[in-house]
Amino acid sequence: MSSQSMQSPQHAQEHEHVPSQSVFGFWAYLMTDCVLFASLFATFAMFAMETVGGPTGKDLFKLNDVGFETGLLLASSLTFGFAMISATRQKTCMTLAWLVVTFALGAGFLYLELHEFAHLVAAGAGPSRSAFWSAFFTLVGTHGLHVTLGMIWMLVLIVQMVLKTGSEERRLRRLACLSLFWHFLDIVWICVFSFVYLASFV
Repeated sequence: MSSQSMQSPQHAQEHEHVPSQSVFGFWAYLMTDCVLFASLFATFAMFAMETVGGPTGKDLFKLNDVGFETGLLLASSLTFGFAMISATRQKTCMTLAWLVVTFALGAGFLYLELHEFAHLVAAGAGPSRSAFWSAFFTLVGTHGLHVTLGMIWMLVLIVQMVLKTGSEERRLRRLACLSLFWHFLDIVWICVFSFVYLASFV
């Protein structure tokens, strides 16, 4: 009886440390992603003028399309915020609804990005055309890959919420981590829009 009473506080303390450790680990991952994107931005800046006489960003970028693309991603960040508010209030149906809307906005963003890539390749500005376009496709493509992974993660969480797998606390913690990741991608895209697209017209 005494051994159980001695072990139970220890188990409770270990259980209490798991959420903080997982959240800390995710913050550490975000820091490595910051380093990754900082390196890609630095590489793009180095090759911003290396078009080898080929088309430049100003020649081919369509700011209206990119602006709409940016609006979709920013709107998805807002709807994800509504999903988190609903989740903390334990309103599962509303949380699922907002996550589905967020997923749809993310899918629209990816569609427009792939459409832009196809347009650039058709215009002779593929990744192998020059150092500028190679750096552009690497930076924007890496961000698009992260959005894709975030959407897969979101889909998994939606399924888990529908099937009610795991504890509610664990699902909320995973949703909070994904929320950090999604907002981080928004910040990165604002930097892409400003320093890649807008800067090409200055």
